[in-house]
Amino acid sequence: MSAAATASPYTAIGLDMGGSSIKYGMVDSEGKLVESTFSHAPTPAGAHPDAVAQAMAQIVADLRRTTGSELSGVPVGVTVPGIVIDGVVHSAANIDKAWIGLDAVALLGGVLGRKVSVLNDADAAGMAEVFAGAGSLDGKPRAGSTLVLTLGTGIGSAFFRDGLLFPNVEFGHLEIDGVDAESRAAARVIREENLSWEQYIQRLQRYLSHVEFLCSPDLIVIGGAVSEDHEKFMPRLQLRARIVPAQYNNAAGVLGAAHRAMDH
Repeated sequence: MSAAATASPYTAIGLDMGGSSIKYGMVDSEGKLVESTFSHAPTPAGAHPDAVAQAMAQIVADLRRTTGSELSGVPVGVTVPGIVIDGVVHSAANIDKAWIGLDAVALLGGVLGRKVSVLNDADAAGMAEVFAGAGSLDGKPRAGSTLVLTLGTGIGSAFFRDGLLFPNVEFGHLEIDGVDAESRAAARVIREENLSWEQYIQRLQRYLSHVEFLCSPDLIVIGGAVSEDHEKFMPRLQLRARIVPAQYNNAAGVLGAAHRAMDH
């Protein structure tokens, strides 16, 4: 490979692992997602750590071929659907339980042969919004407290203060009125219980009012597919905090993971 081909215009690689697919992509020197590199590959059946590590190594090899860049030394950020503390995974949702207690940074770093950062998937989506999306201003995190919520099958949450992430905040599992919050206010209940917008707004209002009481955010960013219908419910919510739709959805985890890799 020529010297021109080995020079890399890319700053980091983001790998967003889910139970069925691994989304991936690269960011440039300005921290922006390079759209031509954004794609996905199937998560190995069962999502055992060793199999996932090999799948991610194949993704990096594919990126090297498709970009014509060696990518030597380009760091990788990886999301995991679970609690991550100092690179160690402490829970696992829709992936093999072998992840629990695993030093994912050590495993993935060894297989990929480069620096790896690992974080919770909701935290990664939050980072995308805070550093490059609806929670940013002129390319920098907004001052104050920002809460990013992803309303989907469950409720993912990420909390920031002046751009500093407080990791593994599980606001989706708050107990409200005697039940797990996401069983009442996640977007899936609209379809499962055939709720009208009025009915869903009442539930979402109850949930957001409680969360606002607990952490007093200045800005709430709502992501997930439901945010595409934000005009149907956001104007009707009564909160002290400003509330806005997310800018990134499908690519949020990839972008946020890559930003974490850049930071580290």
